[in-house]
Amino acid sequence: MTSTYDAYRSALSGESFPLAYFDRDAFEANLRTTRRRAGGLPVRVASKSIRCRAVLRAVLDRDGFSGVMCYTGHEAAHLAADGFDDLLVAYPIVDTAEIAAVCSAIDDGARIVLMVDCAAHVERITGVAEAHGVTVPLCLDLDVSTEHLGIHFGVRRSGIRSASAALELARTIADASAVSLSGVMGYEGQLAGLPDDDPSNSAPKNAVVRRLKRRSEPIVHERRQETVAALDREGFDLDFVNGGGTGCFESTRQDSSVTELTAGSAFFAPALFDYYRGFSYEPAAGYAIEVVRQPDPDVYTCRGGGYVASGPPGVDKTPTVYLPRGASLFDAEGAGEVQTPIAYDGPHDLDLGDPVLLRHAKAGELCTHFEYLHVIDDGEIVDRYPTYRGDGAWFV
Repeated sequence: MTSTYDAYRSALSGESFPLAYFDRDAFEANLRTTRRRAGGLPVRVASKSIRCRAVLRAVLDRDGFSGVMCYTGHEAAHLAADGFDDLLVAYPIVDTAEIAAVCSAIDDGARIVLMVDCAAHVERITGVAEAHGVTVPLCLDLDVSTEHLGIHFGVRRSGIRSASAALELARTIADASAVSLSGVMGYEGQLAGLPDDDPSNSAPKNAVVRRLKRRSEPIVHERRQETVAALDREGFDLDFVNGGGTGCFESTRQDSSVTELTAGSAFFAPALFDYYRGFSYEPAAGYAIEVVRQPDPDVYTCRGGGYVASGPPGVDKTPTVYLPRGASLFDAEGAGEVQTPIAYDGPHDLDLGDPVLLRHAKAGELCTHFEYLHVIDDGEIVDRYPTYRGDGAWFV
């Protein structure tokens, strides 16, 4: 019987390493899981976690998925030039050249919404938009982090933490020229992006994380609902209210104020998303490095491989060996910049040039290191999708 590793080894035979791969069958399974978990709400695709136009298009071609959540203005302009529309830039931009690129794309017919959380953001965008003769739609970034016993629980992103603060900024937008209020985003990063069953944590720590999530959830919903209701009472007609992330669909879809969810990591299923209770995804993307020497009988040294994820340094941010099963990194060396030793004493005989497959901890970093995703379908490479890097584009 052919093993999963044998199938990948056969598919990648003759390729040059290191390389990134994209498993279309696993991706299709993840699409189905994400759509089911969304419970009928439309899902916006977070490009930060994908960074490949072909994969973005493959998601958006399916029912239930609509719009892209971008991470920079230049990226939004890049996607708009390739025909993508309904683009929400999830982080504020203040560089006038970047705002100008967005305004030019809007002038060409694209819909791009920019994120704001203070009057200074609105002022900068207004000045550039006026010069270009366009109206830029804006989204309020509502901070929905919470605090429990003095512990800040969530991401530190926006100074808008109440309905009254949101109303104040909405009035500023209404009084300004060349901008309009389009939406509200309340991203609950403490629910969406924090694993609650992480084996690198102690059992008590995982229990604390789960308890904090349960306490945070109703506060998030109440703050988002109060904000949307306050804007509605004052006559602000929102096009959308965005919330959630891959890790908290079941929670966010219960918030009646939310009109759309966002997912990005769901489609590649990086290693960190193995550690959530309540849902599971299929590993659909990763990278392969090749065996170049064997210093000991159960040790295989591979070339490259040190692609560590962003965030606080820790074992949870390092890549993990996926295939062959039973292979692992050495604690004293890990995945290296130039070489990565692998411990393996299993049923497969590994030769020089054979691949070892690893999974990235987070989704977005994979495509920053590779120009192409090698698309595997039914055990064969059927295409090569250029990543943003392959496009010659670098946005952060």
